[in-house]
Amino acid sequence: MMQDTIGLPACFSSGEKPLDDSTAVTRNGQSIFMSAFRTKIADESRLITITWCKNLLLHGLSISVEGPECETQYTCKVELKPWYFWRKQGSKRFTVEGKLIEIYWDLKNAKFNGQTEPKTDYYVAVVCEEEVVLLLGDLKKDAYRKTGCRPALIDPILVSRKEHIFGKKKFSTRAKFHEKGRLHEVSVECKNRNNSSSANGFDPEMEIRVDGHLVIHVKHLHWKFRGNESINVNKVRVEVYWDVHDWLFSPGLKHALFIFKPVLSSYYASQSTTSISSSPPWSSSTSTTPMSSQTGSSSSLEGFNGGGSSEFCLFLYAWKVE
Repeated sequence: MMQDTIGLPACFSSGEKPLDDSTAVTRNGQSIFMSAFRTKIADESRLITITWCKNLLLHGLSISVEGPECETQYTCKVELKPWYFWRKQGSKRFTVEGKLIEIYWDLKNAKFNGQTEPKTDYYVAVVCEEEVVLLLGDLKKDAYRKTGCRPALIDPILVSRKEHIFGKKKFSTRAKFHEKGRLHEVSVECKNRNNSSSANGFDPEMEIRVDGHLVIHVKHLHWKFRGNESINVNKVRVEVYWDVHDWLFSPGLKHALFIFKPVLSSYYASQSTTSISSSPPWSSSTSTTPMSSQTGSSSSLEGFNGGGSSEFCLFLYAWKVE
């Protein structure tokens, strides 16, 4: 199966050791959304990972800053238990290589709408050297007033997003495929078609849709449980990889992995015999682009590296509940 390091933070654990096993998601009944941003902290280009966790008891917010040589991480955790009202607004501090990092948050009026991440009426701010290097949420004026700091000169770049979602047949999320683009509705659905020639009378199929438009349709999923195709979403080429082996052949609660990787349209067009501009808003084609060529670079410009590949990746872990 395609492997990706999940690196789950111990949002609900009293210990400091992170949960690295994907079974922690099901063991703790956790819904997890992780977003990694690249920005400048302590004179270096570093990753800041924002993780929202949710189970039956509480919400958890974790902010991690990459340490030297991409190894050590400095982490701030906030547990949003219902009876800890004071923890819905506050601040914490830690140092990264001698530089003070301050985390400010205000979630007291946050609207979650039943989701793991808040949607409106909140902010989470990361401050270093009197600059707000990362700001999430819609209460931006409140955040700047609370921190008393100016915006950073360098805008953070969203590098990756990892989501763990549960469902029986259909799995949905929302994602941007370009920094200046709009949010798109992405859904994956697994269907069983009647087929008298198959061993059990069913022939599984998979459909991937963007904004309700069918962009990938995989028939005979038993034989095509791993693969990749490229799709076109509003002139942005997106490489889509899937691995649904465990859905089909492993007993119990297992997850499939879907990866969505944008590619710079002008670069893709120069490598293809078909012009991107002549493609419809939603289309797909077979792609043989290897995963190794889709790796992001810290020297990217506006989220795209020199090879034409966007630094952003969406990792969707779809847990199928029988």
